[in-house]
Amino acid sequence: MRSRFTAYVKGEVGYLVATTHPDRRRKGLLEDYACTYRSIQWLSLGIIGHSQGGPKDKVGKVEFKATYLQGGNRAIHHELSRFRRHNGDWHYVDGKVSDVPA
Repeated sequence: MRSRFTAYVKGEVGYLVATTHPDRRRKGLLEDYACTYRSIQWLSLGIIGHSQGGPKDKVGKVEFKATYLQGGNRAIHHELSRFRRHNGDWHYVDGKVSDVPA
């Protein structure tokens, strides 16, 4: 989770695509990540909690809040993300999102 946040901050969109589960990669995903990078300035990440995701688990969940600026407005991206292993590595599957003003 933290590595993906860092990739968002740095605009490493190739890494974001590579760490998205292959079943969830779709046409236009790279450009969507690039658009997000150009329009949002990520400020901070706070991990609220996680479940599963241990060394022998195949799935895991991470709840986090990330503060960001977009169009001069500060907000918080609150997400419960799901991850699944693929070839031994964790890959982002999807998440339930609720953005709120900061």
